[in-house]
Amino acid sequence: MAKKDGSKILNFVVWLTGIIVSLAVGFGLIGGTLSVPYLGIVNVIAGWVVIVTTLLGLVLALLKI
Repeated sequence: MAKKDGSKILNFVVWLTGIIVSLAVGFGLIGGTLSVPYLGIVNVIAGWVVIVTTLLGLVLALLKI
């Protein structure tokens, strides 16, 4: 059975929401708004990892690789 157009739109909305939430978490970790207790500077590193991998995933998804 073929997917309906509504399903494609819902998938896009969920994907876009994931991108926005990932970037918010990454920037929150970098800026100090969010933190994982007892990790210290690792929070900033984790924030950069989240941002870089999110942007990489975004580019790859747009290129359909």
